Amino acid sequence: MHNKLRRMDAQEFIDALKLVVVNVTVDGINSTLDRPPGRKPAKELTELSDWYHGLEIKDKHMIRQVIKEATEMAVFGFLCVLDGVTAIEDTEDKGKLLLHFKKNGNSILINDPDKEYLHDIFNAV
Repeated sequence: MHNKLRRMDAQEFIDALKLVVVNVTVDGINSTLDRPPGRKPAKELTELSDWYHGLEIKDKHMIRQVIKEATEMAVFGFLCVLDGVTAIEDTEDKGKLLLHFKKNGNSILINDPDKEYLHDIFNAV
C-alpha cells in the first residue's frame, strides 16, 4: 500500500498546538501543583503546592480552570502575532511573520493571510 505524504495545514497545526502546547502545559502545571518535580523542588514550587493542597476541592477546580484559560489566552495572543493582527513593531512599515511547514522538499505557508486566521481556527469549537 502506498502512503500519501500528508502536508500539515493550518487546522492540523492548531490541533497539534492544542495537544502539545496547551494540554501539556495545563497538565504540567497541574502536576507541579500536585507534586513539585525533583528531589529538592524550588522553594516557590513547594510553597505553591502547599497553598494548593490547602484549598477546598471547588477552589482547586477553579484554579485548574484559570490555568487552562491563561494557557489558551497566551497561545491565542501568540497566534494573533503570527497572523499579523497584533503588532510587535512600533513602526509604520511593519514586517510580516511567515510560518512555513517544510517536509521532504515540500513547503506550506501555515499562516496564509489569504486564508482563515490561525487565532480564529484556534477559537473555533
